[in-house]
Formats: sequence, structure tokens, C-alpha cells
Amino acid sequence: KSISETHKFRANSGDIQAIFTEKAIKLGFQTEKKGLFKSYQTAALRPDYFMPLSTKTGIIMEVERGKTLVNNMDLLDVWKCHICEIANYLFLIVPQMRHDGEGNLRPTYPKVIKRLHSFFVDGNYINVDGIFIFGY
Repeated sequence: KSISETHKFRANSGDIQAIFTEKAIKLGFQTEKKGLFKSYQTAALRPDYFMPLSTKTGIIMEVERGKTLVNNMDLLDVWKCHICEIANYLFLIVPQMRHDGEGNLRPTYPKVIKRLHSFFVDGNYINVDGIFIFGY
């Protein structure tokens, strides 16, 4: 219900992310985890959420909204997981549909699946063990 009420034309992406925060923390995720990318001198780079599974692996969870495809945020999220030394899994939460500049609905979820599938095609693998894409 919260997502339906918040995911409107010109909605704030931070408001969508905030819907997930309480539950994510209860599940063991940390918000805006710092230091995951220090090897790459990108200290400002942080995931929306991170949960360690062991000392060697964990889950990055990213919540996207309007810029998912327009600004390639889905690809940035995969890259974050790819370069993170202690995350091998990505939970990517994206809208089923998004409003364009005129307020018309455009499909997002199926396009994200199609784009990210290419990383799991034989001969084109990345070092991410799994991407789980959730549509809202």
C-alpha cells in the first residue's frame, strides 16, 4: 500500500527507499554502508543497503525509481556488486512501470531483466553469483 501511494509521477526516490528501510534493518541489512569500495578509491560510493552473509560474501540491495533505465542505475548497481570484494549477490528493486517526462507509463522491470540477463550468458559472466530483481 505504501509503495502504491508513493510511486507517483515525479515521486522522490528517497521516499520509495524509505519504505524498505525498517524491514531491511530487521532482516540484518545496514543502510548506506561505508568502506565497501575503498580499494577503488571511491569512498563516496555506497549501496542503499548491505548485509554480510559471511566474512567473504554478502548482499547489496539497491532500490531504484525513475532513473533506473534513463541514467543506467541498474548497470551502476551491478557494477557496485561486481567491484565489491565482500558482496556477490545483488537484490535490485525496481518499478514495474515508471512515468516519463509527460507522465506516461513506460515498462521498466522487463527491460531491466533483459539488460541484466546479458551478464549471465555463457562466455560473458561477471563475478556476481546472483541478481534478484524485484518489481514494485
